[in-house]
Amino acid sequence: MDARSISIDDYSYTLPDDKIARFPLPERDGSRLLVYREGQLSDQLFRALPSLLPAGSLLVFNDTRVIFARLHFRKPSGGAIEIFCLEPGPAYAGIAAGMQQQRGVDWKCLVGGAGKWKKGQVLEKLISGPAGNMSLRAEILAKEKDHFLIRLTWSPGELNFAYLLAAAGNIPIPPYLKRESDAADEERYQTVYAGSEGSVAAPTAGLHFTADTLAALGPRHISTAFVTLHVGAGTFKPVTAARMADHDMHAEWISVSRTTIAHLRAHTGDLIAVGTTSARTLESLYWLALKITACPEADPASLGLDQWEVYDKWKEETMPAVAALDNLLSWMDTRGLDQVQADTRLLIAPGYRFRIISGMITNFHQPKSTLLLLVAALAGDGWKDIYQHALRGGYRFLSYGDSCLILPGFVPGRVVYRA
Repeated sequence: MDARSISIDDYSYTLPDDKIARFPLPERDGSRLLVYREGQLSDQLFRALPSLLPAGSLLVFNDTRVIFARLHFRKPSGGAIEIFCLEPGPAYAGIAAGMQQQRGVDWKCLVGGAGKWKKGQVLEKLISGPAGNMSLRAEILAKEKDHFLIRLTWSPGELNFAYLLAAAGNIPIPPYLKRESDAADEERYQTVYAGSEGSVAAPTAGLHFTADTLAALGPRHISTAFVTLHVGAGTFKPVTAARMADHDMHAEWISVSRTTIAHLRAHTGDLIAVGTTSARTLESLYWLALKITACPEADPASLGLDQWEVYDKWKEETMPAVAALDNLLSWMDTRGLDQVQADTRLLIAPGYRFRIISGMITNFHQPKSTLLLLVAALAGDGWKDIYQHALRGGYRFLSYGDSCLILPGFVPGRVVYRA
């Protein structure tokens, strides 16, 4: 199947409003878990996950942390303006650098009420925090195609932007929850292992894990590794084009350590991604390794994947993942790199052949979304059985909903299935 010819209408279903989980359950691991194992479905609880995974599996988590990206201002006239901070402006070398800026920063943002905010008008709000009283100011620098470039400045100036957001912002729960965030969301819309700040949406498959769940993996000889993908607002972007060839896939920033790459290379069992973001990161890593194999002189600062690149340039590539990762590790060693960092626009859709992962834990996604296409790429036509079963069985959908373990049974990189 050519992914560009896909009609998004073929990857839709009716999602009743009452199936959307508006709030998290009292216990993270008390959610339900639908297991899809080589075409067979079973109903479980998430806390049983360690006993349901293939022994010797490697689980790969996305350790991104959601930033308090929503800032609310009022004009002197009383009109409300909401600024949704997306990512740093072009002057900074990535999200981590932007978050460490002092005194001021230029940030790409969405703006609610933008028609009431004139260019050149400076908005200001006063904030009380652990460091005392602070002042935060916002000004429009430019209007771009799909965002505004906003200059944010503050005092005291020795505080960094990460501190300012934590003190002044609100956690950006998804718009489809149709409610304002509350204090509980500040904890429950983060994974228990969140570390690297930069996402504006949670890697929701990880929200079900608790310290007890993680501790129970060891006796099953299930190991863990972590990658980082900072989830952008594009994750909520609906596919409006009739054919995927006309859809513009959003870019997201990924980072994978040398330690994790070496772990992936050495692992011989099942490799299971915790969430679509981990899956996208791992599969992108393979293609980045392939690009480096083809061009060892590649500049680490300019690594990236375009939307259709793997379907065009690398469509017939058969290099095993082990060899590709060996080449990547050698390339990193010659440059003294501890991390591979890149922007990825990789679209994983039916017809894609997985090279790294053999399974995935994921929530139930919106109709006509690129996340649902990724599920369909992994489960094949079985995605329809999964979603029909979940709808009929009373499962809870979307970010705060229940989860699904997909184990299709194939060997990554080959169109065969395990015996």
